[in-house]
Parts: sequence; C-alpha cells; structure tokens
Amino acid sequence: MTEDLRPPAVRLHHVTSGYGDRVAIADVDLEIATGSLLAIIGPNGSGKSTLLKTIAGLLEPFSGTVEVFGGPARLGAKRIAYVPQAELVDWAFPVTVGDVVMMGRVPLIGIGRSPGRADRDAVGGALATVRMTNERDRQIGALSGGQRRRVFLAKALAAEPDLYLLDEPVTGVDVTTEEDLMRILEAESDRGRTVIASTHDLGSAGHHFRQVAFVNGRIVAFGPADLVMDPVLLTETYGGHVIVLPAGHRTIIDDAHHHDQPPAGERHFHDGAG
Repeated sequence: MTEDLRPPAVRLHHVTSGYGDRVAIADVDLEIATGSLLAIIGPNGSGKSTLLKTIAGLLEPFSGTVEVFGGPARLGAKRIAYVPQAELVDWAFPVTVGDVVMMGRVPLIGIGRSPGRADRDAVGGALATVRMTNERDRQIGALSGGQRRRVFLAKALAAEPDLYLLDEPVTGVDVTTEEDLMRILEAESDRGRTVIASTHDLGSAGHHFRQVAFVNGRIVAFGPADLVMDPVLLTETYGGHVIVLPAGHRTIIDDAHHHDQPPAGERHFHDGAG
C-alpha cells in the first residue's frame, strides 16, 4: 500500500476555545486524516459546536493552533463548507431554495460578481443530488425540516469543498432523509473529501460513520466508530446520562435542542466559511 503523504485535513494542538471568557473545549489535541468520515458525539453543552466552529475559523481559539490542510483555517476558507445547526437559521429570510444553494458558490465567485454558467450548473447538480430540483423557486421557510436539511447540504455541495463541517445535519429528520443525506456524505468521503459532523445519535454515529470522537469539554477518545458501544467511554463522556439496558443496548438521555451555544441573540441565515 502506498503511504499517504498528504497532510492531515485537520490538526489541532493544545486548542482551548469558547465564547467571551467561557471555555467550551480545553487543551484539544486532534489529528483528522484527509478523507475521514468522522462523527463528533457528546452530551449537550459538551463543546461539539464549538469544536466545529473553531476548525472552520469562525472562532479564534484562546490558545493553541488549528491547521486545515497544513495551514491556518482562514487561508483555506474556500476549501471549507460549514453547515450550522438548524436552530440558528432565520427561516423567515426572503430567499428561495436556489438562492440558498447559490450562497455556497460565493467564495468561488467572489463578492459583487455575478454567477456564471459553471455556478448555475453546480447549483443544479447539487439540488439534483439531494432530490430538491423541483423546489428550486420555493421560499426556504416553506419547506419541511427534512427538506431544509437537504437544501443546506446542497449549499455545501455547491461549494465543492474539500472539508465538510456539519452541525447536527440529520437531527430530527425521517429515516429516508437521514439515509439519503448520509449516503451523499459517504460518497463525498469516498471521493477523498473530509466529512466531520456532530450528532447526538449514537446509532447513526456507529452505523454511518467510520470514526468517532467523544467530546465533553475535551477529547475523551478518538478512534473507529464501533467505539460507540464501549461502556467505559460512554460513561466517561455522558456520565449519569448513560443508561445500560439488557442485552447490551444503551440509550442516551440527551435533549438534541440544547447545544453549546454562542451568546444569546446570535442568530443568522448565512453562517460559515462556505
């Protein structure tokens, strides 16, 4: 087998980050290989969103260094697509599905420039991939929750990134939508793109992803996805929120709608590096 000489997609060294004077993640060391399909798991308020935003360059760490493809995250912004939590989006914003997906092209088009044929083709292809072509002219707020998730993944796809950072991309969607979206992300990973997504669903993490990082203010563990069945790691990460049921089944008592968040009032429609 030929040795992979590419730099890691992401490398964090002694990174501490948060909001204001509040630390959300501390002394994080993490190296994520190019082409990874990685789930970030942990309880509410554990720092999952903070970790993604710090990698994306949306948060400047208090200390430590963040490298994306061998350089500072801000220099690689065109190679990153960040998709925020659905709760942080202003769904009343007067834009169509097509407008939202075209936003993913802005880093490639440039501010103030008009989309060209390649941009329109990329948007059309992304909408087709997520099965939303027929909804192109609908206002984004008129869509169902699952449709909105499809559109925001299409926005990320249209950016043609090398790194996807997705905050709870399949939370609250139906099984069909979850399978469709994860199939797309798996295909992107197979093409050599790096996919990092937070999730509160251990079943999804174990079934759809290849690696998993346990987070609770720090990196508790990092390794293959089947670690989600490790009772020691689950207890260390979730504490009293882990209930071990007969036959080894485990349920996580975790409210998906309360995440580690920036200061109150920060809500946006377009947030991210791509």
